[in-house]
Amino acid sequence: MDGESAGFSLLELFRMGGIFMWPLLVFSVATIAIALERAIYIFYHNLRLEDLEEKTAEYIHAKDMEGARQYLSGLTKRRMGARILLTLVNRSGLSEHRIEKAVETEALTCINSLENGFNFLVALGSISPLTGFLGTVSGMIGAFKSIAEATEVNAQIVANGIYEALITTVFGLVIAIIAMIAHSLFSHVVDKFAKDVEKSCSDLITELVTSAELSAVN
Repeated sequence: MDGESAGFSLLELFRMGGIFMWPLLVFSVATIAIALERAIYIFYHNLRLEDLEEKTAEYIHAKDMEGARQYLSGLTKRRMGARILLTLVNRSGLSEHRIEKAVETEALTCINSLENGFNFLVALGSISPLTGFLGTVSGMIGAFKSIAEATEVNAQIVANGIYEALITTVFGLVIAIIAMIAHSLFSHVVDKFAKDVEKSCSDLITELVTSAELSAVN
């Protein structure tokens, strides 16, 4: 009974919200779909770098670049960081500047793939409340129209009109809050990954250069 009452209440609110509830319904589905897709994508592509950096540094220190290449190649499907470090290892014979440029390009490609869909979350977070406000304005116009046409004006006519008009605002704000929270969380994760990549690659390139200099001296 409680479930039926809650469902009926939601459907009733949707009906009372008017025509602008339909675009808000589309926005809500899009927001949830994008947020879930990004969460699954980011979770699938493990963004940890500490273990990869440590193991790769061991191979570099041992001058076993082929071992490092094989180790990282086996992890590129699920580890976004492995792709970037593999690029570093594959370019290990080049100059420091060219290694940095190759790694930067690969890192940018990976980060762009992680941020795919972020712009849609921002757009939905902006458009949803505006659509809700538009529905509210439309509802208020209808309410005042009812007042103008009524032979007797009472508080119930005004209250019902305002109540119905504010429904779209509530739905629009809820969608916007969900979209912006998802965007903030995902952006934080990606920003941390970008910083970790920068530090790890800088440390490994330094290790490569130092190893090459020691080999030249010996």
